[in-house]
Amino acid sequence: MVKKKTRKAKQASRQLTMVSAREKNEALMRMGEKLWQMRDRIFEANQKDLEAAIQNGLSKAKQDRLLLNEKRLADMIEGLKVLAQSQDPVGEVMETHLRPNGLQVDKVRVPFGVIAIIYESRPNVTVDAAGLALKAGNAIVLRGGKEAIFSNQALVRVMCEGLAETKIPVDSIQLIDRTGRDTIDYLIRDKESVDLVIPRGGAGLIQRVVQNAHVPVIETGVGNCHIYVHASADFMMARSVVVNAKTQRPSVCNAMETLLVDQSIAEEFLPFLARELADRGVQVKGCEQTCRILQDEPSLKIEPAAEEDYDTEFLDLILAVKVVQGTGEALRHIERFGTGHSEAIIAEDQKAADAFLTQVDAAAVYHNASTRFTDGAEFGFGAEMGISTQKLHARGPMGLKELTSYKYVIRGTGQIRE
Repeated sequence: MVKKKTRKAKQASRQLTMVSAREKNEALMRMGEKLWQMRDRIFEANQKDLEAAIQNGLSKAKQDRLLLNEKRLADMIEGLKVLAQSQDPVGEVMETHLRPNGLQVDKVRVPFGVIAIIYESRPNVTVDAAGLALKAGNAIVLRGGKEAIFSNQALVRVMCEGLAETKIPVDSIQLIDRTGRDTIDYLIRDKESVDLVIPRGGAGLIQRVVQNAHVPVIETGVGNCHIYVHASADFMMARSVVVNAKTQRPSVCNAMETLLVDQSIAEEFLPFLARELADRGVQVKGCEQTCRILQDEPSLKIEPAAEEDYDTEFLDLILAVKVVQGTGEALRHIERFGTGHSEAIIAEDQKAADAFLTQVDAAAVYHNASTRFTDGAEFGFGAEMGISTQKLHARGPMGLKELTSYKYVIRGTGQIRE
């Protein structure tokens, strides 16, 4: 079944090379219109997933990832509209030069062909990934998690109904609706039909794909993100940014998981922050010094942090806190426990901020801003396929250009090599 779908996608990818930008844009708009027209069908399917999630004891954070409502669906459709209005990357001449022998060498942006994305329980990824892949001229094979299976089936069915009314081949979007692990194994080894695999989810999923794939992989996702509150930080700003980064949407990869506080301000800043965290239901796992400073904060749930807490992507209202002796220790902590996603410093000292921005090795580094901005839309790219935490072939939010490769087109007038 998987092989049949990847072969259909491969055939569709060849047809996509002959589709114009205008035709792709019309297809994206039609997909969005169809999603809104059929929203009741989509919400009904999503409700089945939510009911199963409750019965299976999934956390509130994971239920939130699953939820589709009118606002979230409207945001997904808006993402398709933004893509339709975006410049088509396919065919862009990235570089050109004329050789002394008269050959013109152009470096031209082209689609990958077939992209397989393996992701967990976030049905919005289904629409974002399909839209991005199609705009960049790729066919897409979607393999979502079992928790969102009904939602994904409904979304793909509706999008394909939209495609059927356009010149884009319906087989450009394929959903693997068997959720056994063997389907992942097949996808990541199908070099005959699949050109690129993008895993998007927890550390276990990503490492399994990276370690076992025969197809090229772009590693994404795991976000053990830190905020370091420097000795020079403005307390009001620091509190606002920290609370936002942890609580605005804790179930996503760009949420802060560890707070580092400079020792020189910890006695004053941590109690200043504690009430805001407590009011939002945040549980703190703190180092010995943090626990001592906050022991008289009755409204705050706090317990001693274990070593593994600093290595954990909680994706929940849980925050690891550590008091550090200056920027050097903060940098060493991030180097040891960070995942290359998003890191931030809150500081008025520009020299300290510049050192942090230069030395931290991550896809996104921030000065005086929340890590929650690591997102394709927030960066002005529109929808994204994921956040790449590696250095090849893409890094950070993966928009349209990151879903293309390139080839060299050489034009001559009969030249031969001597």
